[in-house]
Amino acid sequence: MTPTVSAYIGLGSNLGDSAAVLRAAVDALAALPHSRLRRASRLYRTAAWGRTDQPDFLNAVAWLDTALPARELLAAMLGIEREAGRARRADGSDRWGPRTLDLDLLLYGEAVIAETGLQVPHPHLHERAFALAPLVEIAPQASIPGVGPAHEALARIELGGIEVLDEGEGG
Repeated sequence: MTPTVSAYIGLGSNLGDSAAVLRAAVDALAALPHSRLRRASRLYRTAAWGRTDQPDFLNAVAWLDTALPARELLAAMLGIEREAGRARRADGSDRWGPRTLDLDLLLYGEAVIAETGLQVPHPHLHERAFALAPLVEIAPQASIPGVGPAHEALARIELGGIEVLDEGEGG
C-alpha cells in the first residue's frame, strides 16, 4: 500500500453557476484514483482579488488523502478545470481574470516544492483569507511550512467581507 499524504486544494469560481461548479469539482476530486476526500468546506463568497472588475468569487477548500505524487495531483486538477470549461492562456495573461473553475494545490503534507508550474505551499496562502478561512474550517490543525499554523495566519489578516453561504445558497 502506497503511503498517503494530506493535500488541501483551494477551489474558486466566478462564472456560471459557481456553486454547482464547485460541488462538481469536489465530486471530481473525490473520484481521483488513489485518493479519498476527507472533507470539503462550506462555500464562501469573496470579492475578486487582484483584478476587482469582475464578479465575486465562491471559494472552498477540499481535503484529500492521496497517494498521487504532487505533480500527478496537479495534472489531475488541471484536467478537472478543463472539464469545467477552464482554458488557461499559455502566457498567463488571464491569471487574475474571471474563471469557471480555479483549483490550487495549497498544501501537500509538509512538502515544500519549488518547481516550474508547481509551488507548494501555495506562495500566497498565508495572506489570502478566501483560502485560509475554508482551510481552517475543515483542518484547524493545518500548518503552512515556513509560516506556521494556518489559524494563526488567518488571525493576522483582514477578512475583507468574506461571507459563508448557507447550504444550497450560491450562484
